[in-house]
Amino acid sequence: MAASVVVSTSLSVCFNYGYHRRPSISALSCHSNSITKTNLKLSSQCFSNSNSVAPIYCRKFVARTSIGENESESEKELGFVGEDSAVFELGKQKVSSWIYFTAILGVVLYVLNVAWIDNSTGYGKAFIDAVSTLSDSSEVVMLILILIFAGVHSGLASFRNTGEKLIGERPFRVLFAGISLPLAVSTVVYFINHRYDGLQLWQLQDAPGLHQLLWLSNFISFFFLYPSTFNLLEVAAVDKPKLHLWETGIIRITRHPQMVGQVIWCLAHTIWIGNSVAVAASIGLIAHHLFGVWNGDRRLAIRYGEDFELVKSRTSVVPFAAILDGRQELPKDFYKEFIRLPYLTVTAITLGAYFAHPLMQAASFNLHW
Repeated sequence: MAASVVVSTSLSVCFNYGYHRRPSISALSCHSNSITKTNLKLSSQCFSNSNSVAPIYCRKFVARTSIGENESESEKELGFVGEDSAVFELGKQKVSSWIYFTAILGVVLYVLNVAWIDNSTGYGKAFIDAVSTLSDSSEVVMLILILIFAGVHSGLASFRNTGEKLIGERPFRVLFAGISLPLAVSTVVYFINHRYDGLQLWQLQDAPGLHQLLWLSNFISFFFLYPSTFNLLEVAAVDKPKLHLWETGIIRITRHPQMVGQVIWCLAHTIWIGNSVAVAASIGLIAHHLFGVWNGDRRLAIRYGEDFELVKSRTSVVPFAAILDGRQELPKDFYKEFIRLPYLTVTAITLGAYFAHPLMQAASFNLHW
């Protein structure tokens, strides 16, 4: 595969994706550095269109996975302006980068434990106690904790462009994680400790097959929830963090997989627990992610402009909607976009988290938050 992206343009009709756009200067150039780093090979085809008033330009990209597969028919048929998601090329990995990642992860966990989790040295319990004084209702406290986390998380995400210009990409990522992570831990621990408080609305745990169905739903939700595994080195700021425009894999199903995954997770846990605290937590989390849909699209539109509009035109927020109405055409070897290390990592983490539930619950209970 070519290491660089070769730019060419031709008169073409983008009939595969149901959009028609007039050419612009930005459409005639390859201006995204991120595209060159995702092993996308540019090609073009020329078609005539007797029904079109004016010709339009279409950029055609061919995506290839990192497992060494050959170019397939589906690759030739599909064009991309976004990035090929979940690509992990072992030959391009630096051992030093992953050593740095491991060291940074260890330092972050140590600082998080000392400064926040450990009741003898950290401020986590004091924070939970302060929020709990606002109401005797576990439902209200749960919603306040989610509101605080959502406000900080989405607020910092909205401030990202300005923040990175002021202090740089890596320092801003450290700031973002340093504030968001303790709040996320507090919210999760409070939910675990108080999930059976409140009013019991229904009791379905003895229903035949329900546990298996909800377990499967929860397992699937994690494939939507964690697209951050596409760029772990950026999450830890080992590599310079970027705002990515993904277009393959789970993005074909929904443009906002985290929202969809959160909805699935919330529904599964709410059905199983069946009380008012679970309902309150689900309302807060889903509302936060629905806001993230609007805010995420807004940020991508600012960053990528016309490229995002093209991706938006052939993807959907509602799962499978773009596929059903013909705007998104799945390649014949679509499954290969999931046989990649990041998705295998999600699988391992999800199974590990399930079997670690008793440990997580015991650790949360011992904090007395």
